[in-house]
Formats: sequence, structure tokens, C-alpha cells
Amino acid sequence: MKQGFLALLLIAGSASAGQIDLQANEKPLTARRDETAIAKIPANYRFVEPGTLTVAISALNSPPLALVASDNRTRIGSDPDIARLLAQNLGLKLKLVPTAWEDWPLGITSGRYDVALVNIAVTEARKQKFDFATYRADSLAFSVKSSCPIQAIHGAEDLAGRKVIVGSGTNQERILLGWNEENRAAGRQPAQPIYLTDDASGNLYIQSGRADVVFGPQAVASYKAALNGTTRVVGLGPKKAWVATTTKKGNGLVYALQAALDGAIARGEYQQVLARWGEQGEAVTQSLVNPPGITYN
Repeated sequence: MKQGFLALLLIAGSASAGQIDLQANEKPLTARRDETAIAKIPANYRFVEPGTLTVAISALNSPPLALVASDNRTRIGSDPDIARLLAQNLGLKLKLVPTAWEDWPLGITSGRYDVALVNIAVTEARKQKFDFATYRADSLAFSVKSSCPIQAIHGAEDLAGRKVIVGSGTNQERILLGWNEENRAAGRQPAQPIYLTDDASGNLYIQSGRADVVFGPQAVASYKAALNGTTRVVGLGPKKAWVATTTKKGNGLVYALQAALDGAIARGEYQQVLARWGEQGEAVTQSLVNPPGITYN
């Protein structure tokens, strides 16, 4: 990545996070009922709860994607807002279910949730079991402690011997492990993956020096860096991916979700959600069903 582009990214991320009003964002947005989308709900589809869209969202505190409001109970963030938009477009009530990343696949296949919105990227392997309707273009980012001497991360060599926080079963883990093979082949020490499941632990590890780098979603990294100044974004991952609503393969609900998203885009409801969370740079102009998944070659 060119240094100029990284600088622009950091400026844009800081400006966006600085404009986020968490108190205002606790007020739910409203969207209109979309008869076109409702007509695409399969006649034989049975919701987990009749008349309700049950949506798995991240149980982790990972703003701006998902976080807990000031009442320490209500879930807010761009993913809960997208879930609410979909439910209202489809004429349904909304039930949000905070879910661990590791649990959403079984929850969808076993019928515990109608939809998963856990910042899930489309991959070819996942398309074998799930259907996707895209709603964001996702970038990954490398973050370090503000006082860390690391100035930039461009590739495998920059992570050689580093301790890197990464989510298990994620695209970033796949990229990191691939870079480790690259480092081994070049005679360099591989990075040490550190698998953590909560944001508080990640912050503690970075600030205490128990980890060197966090490799995760760019939206989260830029938001955190702008919010408190204790971390810096020092590079982007080598891949972009489609982030999508995720449903059980073949049940047909994906087409109703796609229609709801396209209608919300046309009416400006979708843009309103992304704007209030500083994610305008990851917006899509239309929702795609099962697009090509991220590749690693």
C-alpha cells in the first residue's frame, strides 16, 4: 500500500469517528415497509418466531459494528441498525441475539436464527452451506499501540516474529497463516497468532505489550484509533471482501433480504445507517446474492 493512501485512510477514519454521536445513535432509525421485498419471502419459509426476524449479531463490543448502549443492555451499531432496517422493510418485528463468532454457523444451519449479521465475509467455502446478500465492502487493517515503533505493515516480512491478535476462523487468520508460510519459506520467523474473543482482552494485550499487532476489520480499527488515540492503524490487509447477510443455503430468504437492501439503498435508508457510524467508504450501490468469495492467491 502506498503511504499517501494510508494517510488518507487514517484522516478519513478519524473524521468519521469524530462525527459519531453515540447518544444520538442510541435512537433507532425507522424504515418503511417494502411490499416488493415482502413479496419475495418464500411462501413455505417459517421464521424462527412467527412475524419476527431473528438476527444473530456480535456479542463482542466491536464499535462501530456492534456495541452496548449507555444502559449497558441495548445493542447498537451498524449491524443492529442494518438488522432493524431489514425487519422493518420486511414488515417484521426484530429480535437481536448476541452471538459468539464461533457459534453463528451452527445457529444458522440448525435454525436458531433466520439471519446472521456478524461482519461475515463471503468465501467460496461458506457459499457451500450459506446464502449471502451483500451490504458492505470490507477492508482489514493492522493496528498497533500508539507508542509502538512499527510505522507500517505491508506484507509478510513486516509481521515476521510479531505477536498478532487475530480471530479464529476469520479471513484475517487465513491471510496471516499464509504469510507465515511465506516467512518460513524465506527463512524468517513466522508471526505468532494470538486468539482472543473479546475486545477488552485485545486492548489489554496491546497496551501491556503482550501482543504487537491487531489484525481485524478496518472499520473497527479506525474507529478505535480516532476514539481514544491509544492505537494507530499502520496498514491495510491485502484483500477486500463482501460482507453479507447470511442465511441457510437454499431456503430462499436471501432474495427477500436482497430486495429489502436494494429498496433501502434506493430510498436512502441504507446510506443513513452507514453515515451515522462513519462507514460511508464501505457502502455498496446494490446488494449481490452469492458473489465471488474472497480468494487468497
